[in-house]
Amino acid sequence: MDILINALTTLLVTLDPPGLAPIFLGLTVGMSRDQRKQVALRGTVIAFFILAVFALFGASVLAVLGISIGAFRLAGGLLLFWIAFEMVFEKRQERKEKTSEVAITKDHIHNIAVFPLALPLIAGPGAISATILLAASMPTAIGRLQLIAIIAFCAALLYATMVVAERIDRFLGVTGRAILTRLLGVILAALAAQFVVDGIRSAFALPS
Repeated sequence: MDILINALTTLLVTLDPPGLAPIFLGLTVGMSRDQRKQVALRGTVIAFFILAVFALFGASVLAVLGISIGAFRLAGGLLLFWIAFEMVFEKRQERKEKTSEVAITKDHIHNIAVFPLALPLIAGPGAISATILLAASMPTAIGRLQLIAIIAFCAALLYATMVVAERIDRFLGVTGRAILTRLLGVILAALAAQFVVDGIRSAFALPS
C-alpha cells in the first residue's frame, strides 16, 4: 500500500495537473469547448501509452544498455529534484509557456495534442523517469499492472483537469497557482531525495 501511495503521489506531482491547466488554455486559444475536449483526450491517451510502454519495458531497455537500476534511481532522482527546484522557484511554468508558444507558431493546430501536449508537457523526461523508477520498485506482473492502473488514473484526472481548465484557472488565480506549485515542488523534492538515497544504497549495496 505504501508503494502504491508513493507511486500515485510521485506521478501526480510530476504530471502537475493544476500547473498544466493554464498552459493547455494557451495551447487551445480560439478553439471551441468540443475541440478542446478532443485535443485533451488525444493528448492524454497518447501520453498514457507512452508511459505504459516505459512502465513495462523501461527496465529491459536499461538492462540492454548496461545501466543498473541503482544508477538510474540516482540519475532519475536528481532529474526529479531539478524539476522540483523549478517548481519551487517558478522556472518550470515559464519553460512550459515558452514551449507552448513555439508549438502554436510552427505546428498545425490539429497536431498540438501530440506535440507539445503529449510530448513533452505530459509524458516529459520527469514523468518517464518517475515511471521507470516506480516500475523498478514494482517488479512483479501484478505490480506492473497496478502501476499501469495508476498511470491510467492520473491520465484520466489530467484529462478531467484540462476539460475544466478554464474554471480551475479562474478559481486558483495567480496567487493560488503559485502556492500550489511551490507546495507540490517541495513534496516532489522529498520524493526525489528518497530516490537518490535508494539509488546510492542499491549502487553501493549499502544496508537500509
